[in-house]
Amino acid sequence: MKNALLKTFFAAAALFALTLTGAHADVRILASPGGEVGPFLQLFERVRASGERVVIDGPCLSACTLVLDMVPNDRICVTRRAILGFHGARSVDRQGRTYAEPEASALVLAAYPAPVRDWILRRGGLNSRLLLLRGRELAAIYPRCR
Repeated sequence: MKNALLKTFFAAAALFALTLTGAHADVRILASPGGEVGPFLQLFERVRASGERVVIDGPCLSACTLVLDMVPNDRICVTRRAILGFHGARSVDRQGRTYAEPEASALVLAAYPAPVRDWILRRGGLNSRLLLLRGRELAAIYPRCR
């Protein structure tokens, strides 16, 4: 179990590239399919504490979108390649069966910034379907990176 958690954490961390730009470091999300929530919460807590800006520069799906809750909005920007993917929370039992977690989905939805939460609700809320926020709709919520 500990090895699996470490593998998940390092897999999540490997999807982020630190790019030094002068005196500041940006955390650049290039491609993250998501995964277990715990490692993402730990990673984004460290990013929040560091004061670094987050550049979403590719797909940020599932648990990766928790960055929107963990890092202040004024430290997040998006590129033209950015895609945010949302779905309802779910768990997997020991037999590999997936179960919806409506209570966890409600907590996650409430944690997102209001414009993101409203966008999700206008599309039916968090459920098994993957909702993709990108392009002009995403740029209306988060600034383009400069």
